[in-house]
Amino acid sequence: MNIKIVLVMLFLTVLAVEQTWAVEPDEILSDPALEARAREISRTLRCVVCQSENIDDSNAPLARDLRLLVRDRLTAGDSDQAVVDFVVARYGDYVLLKPPVQKNTLLLWGAPLILALIAGVGCFVFFLRREKTMPPKPLSASEQDQIEEMLG
Repeated sequence: MNIKIVLVMLFLTVLAVEQTWAVEPDEILSDPALEARAREISRTLRCVVCQSENIDDSNAPLARDLRLLVRDRLTAGDSDQAVVDFVVARYGDYVLLKPPVQKNTLLLWGAPLILALIAGVGCFVFFLRREKTMPPKPLSASEQDQIEEMLG
């Protein structure tokens, strides 16, 4: 078997196993409905340590604390939105994986569009200049003969 395939399979296996370690058994609520709500909320909150993972997938101690906080708030009777609002009040909008569109997040939401426009204009200018600077291909002998035949 190809060594590259084996390494990729090993890497993916480690990734899959690590994902299952994030939520520990002692964190799981006994009520399946509350646990499902907790998991859904946890998938929308960013781990402020890892920054690219939600707290449900992160192994960071702070992510564990946030998962426990979410579960505590749910067992206290808070709605899903109240739990999210509580966490946002403590950590700011940065804790949300999808922050709201506000004045202070306009650049965050607009950056992909701005970058795509800049890239599009850059590609257009590049290809426009490339066409102007490319010398025309010389005619082949058969093409030259056809032109002379047409002109008489």
